[in-house]
Parts: sequence; structure tokens; C-alpha cells
Amino acid sequence: MLNFRLTITASQRQALDRKLATAQKLGDLRLSKFILTIFAVAHYQQTEQAAVVLQLSVAQVEAYIHQFLCYGVRGVAFKKPAGRPTKLTAAQRHELSRLIEAGPQACGFSGACWRSPMIQQLIKDHFGVQYSVFYIAELLKSLGFSYQKAAFVSAHLDDVARRRWRTRVWPEIVRLARQTKALLLFGDEASFPQWGTLTYTWARRGRQPVVQTSGKRRGWKVFGLVEYFTGRFFHQGLEGRFTSASYTAFLARVLEQTTGHVMVIQDGARYHTSADTKRFFQQHAERLQVYQLPSYSPDYNPIEKLWKKLKEQETHLHYFPTFEALSAKVEQALLKFEHVPQEILALCSLPQELALAA
Repeated sequence: MLNFRLTITASQRQALDRKLATAQKLGDLRLSKFILTIFAVAHYQQTEQAAVVLQLSVAQVEAYIHQFLCYGVRGVAFKKPAGRPTKLTAAQRHELSRLIEAGPQACGFSGACWRSPMIQQLIKDHFGVQYSVFYIAELLKSLGFSYQKAAFVSAHLDDVARRRWRTRVWPEIVRLARQTKALLLFGDEASFPQWGTLTYTWARRGRQPVVQTSGKRRGWKVFGLVEYFTGRFFHQGLEGRFTSASYTAFLARVLEQTTGHVMVIQDGARYHTSADTKRFFQQHAERLQVYQLPSYSPDYNPIEKLWKKLKEQETHLHYFPTFEALSAKVEQALLKFEHVPQEILALCSLPQELALAA
């Protein structure tokens, strides 16, 4: 036990205060405790009491004080431990990143997405290095990868048609819309089931959370259009199925609420391309111009992100005892988004290849 009286000068206290603020900002717990130890011993004049207050051993407190006495404020610092040398060279880490980006199938695996044991095996086979499977996540983070949920992409995608649409059709649509000062609207529909939808939530381990459900196989359907330049949001709910009649009625309502030219981008749903719907387009050809998205290309339709956000915020994990409760909840949410065009613009950003083409 050290037996002395520790005194800190005013200039030392100011310097230590600055170091403490920096350490706390950076989350450096060891350096913060080092400085607080100096303050505590100066205040209590007893290493034992300082150790109790800071939850340190007396030996650690004495070590901190000894370093301060020997080197002053300059000694109040820590060097980051060097750690063990990496098993993979810089060139090997670069090559590993390239292999991972190429995908499991290009590396001889059958799966479509990587899992830690597969990458562990990949490193062993290509570089002769054995890593613990538990270290793989840390290694991948250091290489710039993150753990993400995969997304499905249709095997029926027509890459040629998608490339033509984003390099020729889409830039021409944007040019015409700007030239004619038209409303450029992306359209789609969403269904909100009364029986509810589930997502991830917090719960005690071993106790699966439950959400009540009415079990009713009914849903509130919504037509929607978002304006590409302003974020203006048009919507109309209905009970029952989506049909050509209900779709054209929605478009007629939009035409009544607007002036000038309207350009609508839609997918290939049957009620979008039926004979009745085409007749409606011909009848309103002076104001209405319609473009088809490539097949199986929901990623090119920004309103899809709005539907996802609306469901996440308003209907996931909710109980709707009556159909009226469901429709009222959805309509309330639609009205809320209708009045935040900037949020819709932020949500409905296009994929990078389309944004650059525009």
C-alpha cells in the first residue's frame, strides 16, 4: 500500500480534464478509469477507497498512480495492443474478397449465399489457413462485408429487356416528362390482410411471442401512385379484388384531381393490360401516357419501398378484430404519408443504375 499525499496542480487538472473528455468521447474505458483514479486518490488520499469507488484492485490503482508520478500528465495514455499478426497477407485478403464477391457457386459450393462454415472451408482450401468459425464474422467485417438478409430475384428475369429499359426507355421517359412538365407516376397495388402479418420482435429466450389474429381471410386493397419529381402520393382503398374496372376508376379519379399531362409507369398485372384497361388508355390518350416496366422488375418501381415501410410501421404485429379496424388503420397511415412528400421521395429512391440513367 502506497503511503503518500497526492497533489494535482491546476494546470495538471485542466490537462487531465481534457484527456478525460476525449477518452469518454472515444469510449476508451481504460484511459477514463486511469484519469478518474488520479482524481480519486487526490481526493480520498487512500488507494483502498479509490479502488472501491472505481471497482479496481488496489494493485491496479497503485500502478496508475506510479505511472502518473513518474511521467506526469504525459504518462496518462495507453498504446493500443499490437495483437496477433494476421494469418492472411494483404494480397490474400484481397483475393478472399474477390472470391466471396464471385459467390459460392463460382467457388464450387452448391448454395446461393455464403455462410460462415463455407467461408471457413474456402480459406482453408485456397490459402491453407485454419480459422475458427466464430472468427469468420469478425474477419468479414474487417474486409467490408456485413451480415444481410438475402432477397429473391426471379429466374425469369430478362436481362436484355431490363438493360434496354434502363438505358433507353427510362431516360426517354424522364426527358419527355421534363419537357412536357408532366406528372411522372409509378403505380402499384398493395394488400393488407385482416389476419395480420408478423415480423421480428424482442422476447425472452424460449418464449415465442404471440399476436392475436381474427383468422378472417379478408384484406383491404390499395391502389397507389407516387410522383417521381415531387413525392406526391395518390391512393385509393377498396374491399374485394383488384379489377380492370377498379383500376381505371382510380386512374380516372387521379385525372380529375390533376391538370396537364400524366405519365404512368406500371407493371404487367392482368388488370393493367386487359382490353378494358387499354380502351380506357385510348380514351384518355390526350392526357394519359402509359409505360410498362420490364417483367419481374419490382426493384425498378420505387413505390414498393413505400408499401414495405407502411406495413412495417402500421400493420405488422397488430391485431385487427374487425375489418373496419383494419381499413381505418390503413387509411389513416395512407393519409399520413400523403402529407410528407419529402419522406416519400427519400423512401422511394431508385436503384443506382436508374438514378444515373435519369
